[in-house]
Parts: sequence; C-alpha cells; structure tokens
Amino acid sequence: MNTITEVVHPMILSTEVAHAANALTSWIGNVSTEIETLSTRVATRLEESLVGTSKITKTARVGLGEFSQEFLTKNTYAVGAGAFFAAESVKDGSRAVEWWTRKESGVLGRLDFDLTPGSHRYYDYEKLPFFSTAAATGVRTLWGPYVDYLGFEEYILTFAAPLSVHGNFAGVAGCDIRIKDLEPLLMPSLRGIPGDAALVNASNRVILGNSGMYLVGERVKSRTPELQRIALDVPHLGLSLIYAS
Repeated sequence: MNTITEVVHPMILSTEVAHAANALTSWIGNVSTEIETLSTRVATRLEESLVGTSKITKTARVGLGEFSQEFLTKNTYAVGAGAFFAAESVKDGSRAVEWWTRKESGVLGRLDFDLTPGSHRYYDYEKLPFFSTAAATGVRTLWGPYVDYLGFEEYILTFAAPLSVHGNFAGVAGCDIRIKDLEPLLMPSLRGIPGDAALVNASNRVILGNSGMYLVGERVKSRTPELQRIALDVPHLGLSLIYAS
C-alpha cells in the first residue's frame, strides 16, 4: 500500500505539479460553489413559501425540482442533484427528498427512494456522511468515492452543502458525480505530472489517479520519503494531490 508525507512548501513544487494543483482546485472549487448556490436557491424558495414557521410542508416543496433540473442542465458533469431534508424540519416528521437524476438517454427524471424504516432498501440518508457531517459542522462536505448500490452501482462522489430555513438547519443540497465522468475532466491535469500522482480525499482514499499505482477507493498510508502531498485550497473538503518526489 502506498503512503504519503506531510504537505510540502509551495516554493519547491514543480511547474507540472503546481499547474495540476491549481487546475484541480479551480474545477472542484467551482463545483463546491455551484452546490452552495443550489442550497441557497432551495432555502430561499422555502423561506418565501413558509410564513411564521420553519417546518417544511409538502406544499412548500412543490416546484423545488426545477432547481435540480436547472443544475443538471447547466452542470453536465453531475448525474444527480437535489435536496435531502432533515426529518425534524418536515411538518409531519417524515423523511423527504427532492432528487433528480440524468438517465443514460440524457433525460432528467425524479429519483424515488425507499424511505420506509425497516424495509429491505430503506435509505436512511440522515446517517450517511454527506448529510450527518453537514448537519454537525454546518459546512460543505464531500463523501466518496463510494459504490452507490441504491442508484448507479458504481463509484460516486457526493458534494453537499447545508441549507437553513429561518435560521434552522433543514437539510442539505448536493450533487452526485460518477468517477468515470470525472476522468475526462481531471485526468489531463493529473497526467501532466511526470510520475505517479492522484487526487485523494480527507481519509486518504484515492478519487482518481494517473496510473495503475493508485486505484479508485484505495487508501494510502501517511508518510514516506518517496511521495509528497499538497492540500488543495477548497474549504472544508480536505482534498489533496499526492505525487512522487
């Protein structure tokens, strides 16, 4: 298993590594900003619909799907987008989801989850990292890569941002990106680095690598003289670029 060292000083970065780090930071930062915008749009619509209460009604959720569809139309790298609501923020205390996906045909459609506790495919999203971490920290989150068994059954990254209604945490807005859809977007930057390199998450798991040295989902240990790391300047997500020194 490969391992990495602590963050290196930017002044000793090669041109290729610096270029890759900047390109990755810019692209991922844009995704994070788009998710924040989606969260704000959903929260604003809900606050306009709810007067005198922060409890989200079914009527107030009508029309939120248009934001998901607009997000997917604009950001073609995403395969799913929408919002998950905290049960305590919903009027009847039930779980509620407004999530849309892009089918293989390119058609956008609403995705229905099994939200019945105890059922075989019950989707208890409030316990999943993209939701629970955002609820606990109040900041943007990134979960993955993980295999999405309830959806596409392939490696996925989920970006999310908390949303509040009248000052109270109400859930998260986010998007799913398949790793295979990231490859044509980020691989050119990684392949510009001479030698093995990879984008890793906060848990040191590989999101994408430029060679067979780093496989998606592989966890790399910390500290070895041969490899180094530079943290990407995307707040809260904990992403790093690792590369051979």
